[in-house]
Amino acid sequence: MKKQSLIKGTLILGAAGVFARFLGVFFRWPLIMLIGDEGAGLYQMSYSLYMFIVSAATGVPVAVSKMVSEKNAVNDMEGSFQVFKEALKLMIILGTGLSVLLFIFAAPIVSILKWDDKAYYSLLGVALAPMLIYIMDAFRGFFQGHQNMNPTAVSQIIEQIGRVIGGVGLAYILYPKGIEYSAAGAALGAATGGFLGNIYLIYKYIKFRAGTVRMRIKRSSFIMNRLLRIAIPISMGAIASSVMGLIDSALVPQKLLQAGFSQNSATILFGQLTGKASVLINIPLTLSVALSSSIVPIIAEAYTLRKKSEAKYKIDMSVKLSAAIAIPCTLGLYYMSQPIFNLIFPGRGEGHLILKYLSLSIPFIIMAQTTTSILQAAGHYIKPVMNLLFGCIVKVVLTLVLVPIPEINIFGAVAATIIAYGASSYLNIADMRKKLGIKIDYYSFFIRPCYASIIMSLGVLYSYSIALQKVSSSSVACLISIFIGIIIYVIFIMLFGVVEYGYLVKKVIKKH
Repeated sequence: MKKQSLIKGTLILGAAGVFARFLGVFFRWPLIMLIGDEGAGLYQMSYSLYMFIVSAATGVPVAVSKMVSEKNAVNDMEGSFQVFKEALKLMIILGTGLSVLLFIFAAPIVSILKWDDKAYYSLLGVALAPMLIYIMDAFRGFFQGHQNMNPTAVSQIIEQIGRVIGGVGLAYILYPKGIEYSAAGAALGAATGGFLGNIYLIYKYIKFRAGTVRMRIKRSSFIMNRLLRIAIPISMGAIASSVMGLIDSALVPQKLLQAGFSQNSATILFGQLTGKASVLINIPLTLSVALSSSIVPIIAEAYTLRKKSEAKYKIDMSVKLSAAIAIPCTLGLYYMSQPIFNLIFPGRGEGHLILKYLSLSIPFIIMAQTTTSILQAAGHYIKPVMNLLFGCIVKVVLTLVLVPIPEINIFGAVAATIIAYGASSYLNIADMRKKLGIKIDYYSFFIRPCYASIIMSLGVLYSYSIALQKVSSSSVACLISIFIGIIIYVIFIMLFGVVEYGYLVKKVIKKH
């Protein structure tokens, strides 16, 4: 299996992830058109808990990726299959157990979290998904450890297609019974996507193994112990990160009631935050997740082979790419929040101000994700977890204080997210300097992309105003201005040296 470079792996996963996210947006579009902001709020309550549960095992695929990469570095192919076998067994047990627990305790969970009683059906709908997603993650970690991102990328697209078709179809079929049943049908789409993604990954695994190891893979308690030692702290970090979303699900609806909103209004505002704004914020974050997935096996291999200079180069490139992704996305969503909302949710553009201010969290979330992956790939598992936990504490405190204030309400949750991730990313950068000896070149990594992003923003705003006069359609003008903005940004990141044009030419010449 041919290895892929950091940039190539990131581009493959990033392109697939963005495409999958766009499919997710088009999943939300008919869903919101069908069941409105209230129905989206019911769906998001269960989905936030589902994402928390899925994140609880995120450490396993990352650990698999790291350990398989280390085995490959010393040409131990059989060892890489042993790692996968132990991981798959672990994920089957965990995923099945969590799915069963969700089915049994759905009603008490809704009661404890003080959700709208109608959210019970959505929670039942999503309960089957953890079992399928956990199994899929084991396969993805195995292929990523071989530095081949193609199976993960394709499975993401297949999963999302299954989720969109299954979720929207079931939501439509169940709509006559009420929005709570329709939201439950949408939630069941996650299991549909997981089932289809697993079929593809199992096929790719059987095909790959047929051409490599033919012997029986023995059980290894040592590998399982090491897998858990690596996976548990990484999972704790992922849990801490997903707790950010769960905090909103658990606290925001309650605190909006304290601010004087009715149950219905609180559910609608929560739906605008998590079912609309957060969905669009997650599109650029997909590129960061792709980068983080590509980082781990590459940096782990470099440290295994004691190639410190190569590891430092890859780390610098990762941080630079993170900034180059985060800054233009932030400015684009900030200044174009209303046209984008009107484009994606025609006739239901309420909540665009939430997107505008939530976009300011993007650089901090992306930097926290990237630096966490760097530290953990280098063998420092616990410290980034502690930094994320500190961010969670900050978010809880600020949410409790700000959201009940009537004048701030839902924007208190937005401010809490920005400050919490800002604190976590700052602490991670400090730990990279202290533990890895990595010093961030702030001018090269952050200021240069800012120059290009500011010019891009001016070009987008100007082209939008001109296009709006010519075509008299906000949606068409929005698409035109976004396309122009991409062209402007690509040109200026080369001119300002964010992406070294000469280096890219050398890579192309070398390849051919």
